[in-house]
Amino acid sequence: MKDDINKQLAKCLAFFCVRNTCIEDIHAGMTPASPAGDFSDVKVVTPQGEIPWSKVSRISNDEMRHFMKEVVSKLYTMLTRLDDPAFVDQMDQYVRRATSAWDDPEDLEDWFDGN
Repeated sequence: MKDDINKQLAKCLAFFCVRNTCIEDIHAGMTPASPAGDFSDVKVVTPQGEIPWSKVSRISNDEMRHFMKEVVSKLYTMLTRLDDPAFVDQMDQYVRRATSAWDDPEDLEDWFDGN
């Protein structure tokens, strides 16, 4: 039962605190077509010359800073309200509908080793 709760909480945190942030605005941009399929044929043209797609930063430092600040604030807000049953119930009902097609999270045992 605890594993089911953890999976649902992971989806809830990902949905509200990561997906529904300023990253949506960045994601909403145009994606180039790649006849090669691996984007090796895509280049960005700049006043300083062409940049291969694989070398292009797709998010600026300012955008990353804004994104991380928003994620941390939303995570903090959710974590501090986990003892509010009405809040948890409302979030749970909403996220179950919004993430019904999502895959279940996986346990990444070797993800963090403390180093």
